[in-house]
Amino acid sequence: MGGNLSSDLGSPERTIRHAIGEMVNRGVEVHAVSRLFRTPAFPPGSGPDFVNAAVRCDSALTPPDLLAGLKEIERLSGRVRHARWGARTLDIDILAIGDAVLPDLQTYTRWQRLSPEAQRREVPDGLIVPHPRLQDRGFVLIPLADVAPDWRHPVLGLSVREMLDRLPKGALDGITPL
Repeated sequence: MGGNLSSDLGSPERTIRHAIGEMVNRGVEVHAVSRLFRTPAFPPGSGPDFVNAAVRCDSALTPPDLLAGLKEIERLSGRVRHARWGARTLDIDILAIGDAVLPDLQTYTRWQRLSPEAQRREVPDGLIVPHPRLQDRGFVLIPLADVAPDWRHPVLGLSVREMLDRLPKGALDGITPL
C-alpha cells in the first residue's frame, strides 16, 4: 500500500496507518506490517515521493470481496482516480494470495508480459495475482521483504529476496525507511 498525497486523515503515513486499522475493522487479520518507506514516485517525475508499506494478513473474504473492501478503504481515504499511476492519497494492491494464480495462468501471463505502453493504457477488469509486476518494483519488494521475505512467487519460483537480488542496478535508489 502507498500514497503520496495528504488525505483528510493527514499525511500519507497517517493515511496508511488508518487504512490498516480499517482493514482490521473489516475482518482482515493482520499478522505483520512492514516499516514505512519513502520511495520515489513511479513512473519517475509523476509526483511527490510515496510512502509505501506491506501488510501480511489473512481474510475469510473471497478475493473479489477483499479487493472491493480495499477499494472502499481507498475511497474513504479520499482516493480519486484521475490518471493511471498518478498521485494519490492511498493505493492498496493485493500482491499475492499464498501460491494462487488468479484468475488463471493464461490471464496472469498476458498481464505480466504487457508492454510498458499498454500498461499505461490498460487496466484489468478484475483481480490478478500475483501482482503482474511486483518482481520488477523495488518499492514493492523492499516492504514485502519486511513481512514475507521467504514467500515464493508461484509462477517465477523466486523468493522475495531472490527477486530483490535480480533487480537492475539503481532500482532501489532513493528507497529509505522512515
